[in-house]
This record gives sequence, C-alpha cells and structure tokens, in this order.
Amino acid sequence: MTSPADDQTPAPAVPTLADWIDEATAALGLEGHEVDEALVLDLARVAAHGVLRPAAPVTTYLVGLAAGLRGGDPAVVEELSARAERLAEEWAARHSAG
Repeated sequence: MTSPADDQTPAPAVPTLADWIDEATAALGLEGHEVDEALVLDLARVAAHGVLRPAAPVTTYLVGLAAGLRGGDPAVVEELSARAERLAEEWAARHSAG
C-alpha cells in the first residue's frame, strides 16, 4: 500500500497574471508588444478609488484604445496613463463630499 507521501508527482503549476497576459496577447495578435502590468493595475486602482469601481476597466480600455490609435508606443501609454490618473484624482477631489 502506498501513502500520499510516496506520490512524487509534482503539483501542477499555478498560473500567474504573466501567464494570462502572454496567452491573451497571443490570442489577440499582440505578440511582441510589452504589457506594463504595474502601470495598468495602478491606473485601474486610481480610477476605481477616485471615480467608481466600474471606471477601472473602462479607463484602462480607453487608455489602451487611445494609445493604439497613437501607435502604441510605450512612452505614449505611460503619458496617457498619467493623464488618466490625474483626471481620476481631480474627479475625486471635485466630487468628494465635504
């Protein structure tokens, strides 16, 4: 009789966000385009907290669309993300109670 300790089968790897990004970029025909996940997550966080939670995916989509229309250069993505973050922070200041 064997015990679970005798089973030397390695546990399956837990997929990561980077794995998802790799698979999604391939499926969307975006191979070779770098995704700055920290930048996207920071933008989503600021939009969610400064505007409304649903603003997070909408804002990141709008920045991606605007960046794509401008050629998708990483510097353009950074500039547009910074602009959207400032807008969300200004929105929060204008619309906060008290």
